[in-house]
Amino acid sequence: MSHGRITGWATNLPDRVLTNDELAQMVDTSDEWITARTGIKTRHIDGKVTEMSAAAALDAMKMAGVSPDQIDLLLLATISPDQQIPASASVIQDSLGLSCGAFDLNAACSGFVYGLVTAMQFIQGGMERILVIGSDSLSSITNWEDRGTCILFGDGAGAVIVENSADKPSLLGWDLMSSGDAADLLYCEHGDNIVMDGQAVFRKAVLAMEAAAINAMDKAGVTSDQIKLVVPHQANVRIIESALKRLDIPIEKAALVLNYTGNTSAASIPLALVDALNAERVDSGDLILLVGFGAGMTSAAAVVRWDPPTI
Repeated sequence: MSHGRITGWATNLPDRVLTNDELAQMVDTSDEWITARTGIKTRHIDGKVTEMSAAAALDAMKMAGVSPDQIDLLLLATISPDQQIPASASVIQDSLGLSCGAFDLNAACSGFVYGLVTAMQFIQGGMERILVIGSDSLSSITNWEDRGTCILFGDGAGAVIVENSADKPSLLGWDLMSSGDAADLLYCEHGDNIVMDGQAVFRKAVLAMEAAAINAMDKAGVTSDQIKLVVPHQANVRIIESALKRLDIPIEKAALVLNYTGNTSAASIPLALVDALNAERVDSGDLILLVGFGAGMTSAAAVVRWDPPTI
């Protein structure tokens, strides 16, 4: 029996870079204030979900050596589709020349992990190759006069190919959760901008990440000291530091890109994952912990045994 594993990966960021100094000309803030409280220095903006996703997906497919007719399903995690209907996944499907099912998944910043776990279930159900994308254009729903939120968000996309080609499971354990009673802490109405209670989100985020990670590791039968790399949602460096401290995982094990990407929601984890993979921070057999939280409030974690494709 074969199992799913990641065989190709890539990212895409829009060209427009917005610095903290530029933001300081728009709202009452400073580079020092933003950096100290979030770890963010710059972010990419003015991206379009369908365009960023297609670019990242095409590069991931090339890396995996997969042609459009070999993809069985396209799964897009996003909270900022280009249109309310149709699903942006369908537009991306057409631009890539795919002939398969395609749908959007909204689990906010946890979306990529939700998507990866879902893809693995489809692989177990008989599919051969699935394209999983995490992509968001948060700049399109950000209030650029609200200094509490505009300093945080950016745009980007990350894509992976999940292929039914491994001899043993690579997804060892996972945890998916939602706490709808906290939905009013972070939301965006149709046609409006993101609203967030930052302090409340911070407190709940740390606990949600801790719980999700512990549950996923318990299901995988592993402990935190066995984790080689942690890929957390790139929301705020203080949240990441607090969550990892509670998990007894050194910050040095974390994949961090938020200094130049900001919070890109569903794109956050794949952006950090691809950066770490390209930097060769993991070897075959190493354990990777993906963990995130988001509006909903959703949370998700997955323990993956790294099983790279044979080159």
